[in-house]
Amino acid sequence: MASKLRFKPISHSWVALHPNPKGVIQFVGGAFFGTFGPMFFYRHLLRYLYEKSYTIVLLPFNFSFDHYREAIFLVKEQYHILPDLVRLAMLAGYDHQFYLKDSNYYWIAHSIGCKYVSLLEAFSALPDDKSEATQFIRELLKNLPDESYSETAIEKVVAQIDRLFGDLQIEAKSTQKLIHDYQQSIGQSYDESAESIFLNLFIKNQPSVLLAPCTSDTSSAVKPKAFARLVDKWGMGVKPTTATTCALIKQSDLFGLLGLVCFQSDKIAAETCQWFLEVLKKPSRENQKYLNGGHLRPLGVQLVNHVVNPFFDWPLLTLTDKRNAALEDLMSELLESFSARI
Repeated sequence: MASKLRFKPISHSWVALHPNPKGVIQFVGGAFFGTFGPMFFYRHLLRYLYEKSYTIVLLPFNFSFDHYREAIFLVKEQYHILPDLVRLAMLAGYDHQFYLKDSNYYWIAHSIGCKYVSLLEAFSALPDDKSEATQFIRELLKNLPDESYSETAIEKVVAQIDRLFGDLQIEAKSTQKLIHDYQQSIGQSYDESAESIFLNLFIKNQPSVLLAPCTSDTSSAVKPKAFARLVDKWGMGVKPTTATTCALIKQSDLFGLLGLVCFQSDKIAAETCQWFLEVLKKPSRENQKYLNGGHLRPLGVQLVNHVVNPFFDWPLLTLTDKRNAALEDLMSELLESFSARI
């Protein structure tokens, strides 16, 4: 009997544990949809992925202009959830060691969620030494071609990232100890060499698929643009800006396990998609998908043998097989290709 998609609340997230997973998909939705009820708004996509034998983790985020903090929150949440994934797998008699290998994890994000995942990937390239990492950030901000930071602003960003890194290191050690305690409670010895999830603080070796990515800044959230510029001038705007985000991504020289899905009618993500393809020149052609639809095409709810997109992304009603052929099947192919390369 096939298992059904059922989400359980863990920490701040929702988890659907698959009995025999071939991967763990950590999903970050777009603004509003990713915060309020992603298990409803993205129901068809999530059910499709679960039926393809993936454990699903829905990671929420708050509406905030501090995107550094929200990105770090996602990976902290990964560490919060991990002990419960291990514990639940143990209780159900599943292979709990599966959840300790970093290459079993995938990230799928939509819209602004892609910015957070991209920041995590960029942070994965920072030196392990804290002082070297902060110096790297300092030099990068000083030499941005399209933006200038004052010394005070640079030091504020460096101090914030330094603090967030410290919190994350504490979180990782606490998580590892808790998992070891679980293993000892069932009489199992632990092998740290098999726990590759702890080798990198961030998401190195974890493939990502970006759906309609948007590296938005203050002008995307505040209208008109003249007022958005004032908000930035007052130091209350979105951090990091689009220019800083792109610089971090480019300097990292990572994103080798990246899938990019863009939509022909999508004006919101068009500029970001163009930047990935023409400036970063990633991903490779076989990992690029340019599909019909607009920015909200990934949303959808199953209705008998149709998928309903309730937010006016034409067509509103699509046969399930046709919808899958136009989006979900292509995403599955991307995930399978990454699995073969890791």
